[in-house]
Amino acid sequence: MANTYDALASEARKRWEGLEKGPQPWIRVGTAICGKAAGALETLEALKAELGRRDINAVISQVGCLGLCFAEPLVDITKPGHPRVFLKNVTPEVVPALVESYLAGDRPDPGLALGTLGGNIPGVPSLEDLPQWKRQVRVATRNCGTIDPGDIHHYIAHGGFAGLARALTEMQPPQVLQEVTQSGLRGRGGAAFPTGTKWSFLARSNVSPKYILVNCEEGDPGAFNDKGILESDPFTLIEGCIIAGYATGASHGYVFIRHGHEGPIHLTRQAIAQARSLGLVGQNILGSKFSFEMDVVLTGESYVSGEETALMEAMEGKRAMPRSRPPFPAAVGLWGKPSNINNVKTISYVPEIIARGAKWFAGIGTEKSKGTAIICFSGAIKYPGMYEVPFGLTIRQVVEEIGGGVPGGKQLKLLQTGGPLGGVLGAAKLDTVLDFDAMASAGAILGSGGIIVGDETVCAVDLTRNLVAFCQFESCGKCFPCRLGMTHLLEVLERIIAGEGRPADLELMKAIGQTMAVGSLCGHGQLGFNPVQSGLQAFAEDYKMHLEQKRCPTGACNRLFHKPTRTRPVASGGWYARRDYVHH
Repeated sequence: MANTYDALASEARKRWEGLEKGPQPWIRVGTAICGKAAGALETLEALKAELGRRDINAVISQVGCLGLCFAEPLVDITKPGHPRVFLKNVTPEVVPALVESYLAGDRPDPGLALGTLGGNIPGVPSLEDLPQWKRQVRVATRNCGTIDPGDIHHYIAHGGFAGLARALTEMQPPQVLQEVTQSGLRGRGGAAFPTGTKWSFLARSNVSPKYILVNCEEGDPGAFNDKGILESDPFTLIEGCIIAGYATGASHGYVFIRHGHEGPIHLTRQAIAQARSLGLVGQNILGSKFSFEMDVVLTGESYVSGEETALMEAMEGKRAMPRSRPPFPAAVGLWGKPSNINNVKTISYVPEIIARGAKWFAGIGTEKSKGTAIICFSGAIKYPGMYEVPFGLTIRQVVEEIGGGVPGGKQLKLLQTGGPLGGVLGAAKLDTVLDFDAMASAGAILGSGGIIVGDETVCAVDLTRNLVAFCQFESCGKCFPCRLGMTHLLEVLERIIAGEGRPADLELMKAIGQTMAVGSLCGHGQLGFNPVQSGLQAFAEDYKMHLEQKRCPTGACNRLFHKPTRTRPVASGGWYARRDYVHH
C-alpha cells in the first residue's frame, strides 16, 4: 500500500517540477468567484491572445483564490531561473504592457507587482513581508492559489493524501480518532464543538451503513471560505472526508453544496472523479481493506438547510426543516442511519493533522481554540479577502494590520461577525482575542469566519433591522417561536426606524428573544435575538436616540427625516406618495 502511494507521489512531483522548472514561463490566473467578479476570465483570454500575437510559448493554468481578493484579477508568473511574481489588478487593458515588460523582458511593472515568492527581484517586495501575508498560518488554505484545483497531481505533489496513507498503513481507526481529539480541533461551522468528541459518537455506533456529511450551504452574508476552499483545493476536503470515514467506520461521504455555487460544485465533482480514477475513492483504497464512496448533493437556496438536521431532510428530497432532537444524527441521521456532519473548513484541517501530528496542530492558537481561523473580510475594509490566521491575535491586529483598517479616513464603528445569527461588536471590543470563547464573552461569535466591517456612517439600529429581516425571510416556519418571533422583532425594529418607537419596545424585544431562545427547534430561532441583543449592548445610545429624540445619529435612517406626504387615496383604497417630502 505504501508503495502505491509512493508511486503516485513520485509521478506527481515529476509533473510539478516539469511546470515549475520547465523551459517555458508558467502563468497562473486566479479564477475563483472573486477573480471572476473582477474580470479574471477576460484577463485570461487577453493573455492568451497577446501571447499568441507575440508567438510566446507559455503554460497557463487556472487556480483558485490566494486569499488576497483586493488584488484580483491576480496573475502570477514563474519564469525559468526567476522567482514567482504576483501581479495585482491585471485587467485586459494592461495585459500588453505586462507581457512586454516581464514576459518579453525581465522588468515587472512596479505598479502591478504585488510581491515575489522564492527569491527577490529589485524593486518588488517579498510577498512574505506584506502584512496581509506574514501574519498568516496557512493550513486548510495551504494550497489555495498555488495548485490547479482541477488537477489531482498538483495536490499530491504538495503532500496530498500523505495523511490518508499514514492513517491506512500505520494507524487503526481509534488511533486516528485519538489524534483528531488530541489536536484540539473544534468545529468551524459556528458551534465550535470538539470535532474528536463529535466523531466518537458516530464511531461507537454498530449500525451500518454510516455517513460522513460535509456542509457547504454557506449562506451567511460575508462568509465565503467554504466555497473558497472548494474552488481552490477540493482535494483537501476529499482527503479529510475519507479519513473521517476511516476513523468512524463510515462507508459513504456526501458533500452538500448550495445550488447555484457552480464553481465549487463542478470542481468538487471533478476532484472526486479524479480521486476515484487513482484508487483514492472507492473500493480498497490504496490497496487496503477500507472502502469509501463519495458524491456531491445539491439543495435549493435555503439558509436553514445549513442546520444539520434540516440538511439531512433536504438530502432526502424533503423541505429543509429541522428535526426534533433526540434522536441525534449520530444515532438516527441521513435515511435513518448514523451520520456525522461537519463543515468544509473543519474537515479540511484533518489531512495535515494526521500527516503532521496532533501536537503540531495543538501548538498553534490558544489554550481552548487550537489552530487557525479563516477570516473573510468585507464591507468598509481596505483589503477585503480570505485570511487564515492563528487564534490568539487580537481582533484589532486582524482588522488593522491585515485588513488595512477602514479606508477613506473614516473611523471604524462596528464589526458584524459570525453571520446574521452572530452579533455586533463595537470599536471598544477591538482588543478582544481571536478565540471562540473570548468572542462569545464579548457578545458575538466567530461562527463561520465572516467579518463585515462598518464605518461611522453605519447606523447600528438599521444594521440590526437588516440582519433580523434576513433571518425572518429565511425562517423555515416550522416552529412558532421562530416564525412569529422573527416577524415580531422585525415589526418592532421597523417601528423604531420609522421614528414611531415606544418606550417599552426594548423590553418587548427582550421578551420575544427569550421566548425564541427557549422554544425554537434549531439555532435559527434560538440565536435569532443575538444581533439585537449585541446591538443593544454595544450601541445603546443609537437605540436611545431613535426612541427618545426620534432621529438617527448617522442619518442612515432617512425615513426619520423624509417621510412621504400622504395625499388622496387611489382606486385600490391605498395611498400614494407625492414626490415632495416633509421634514420631520
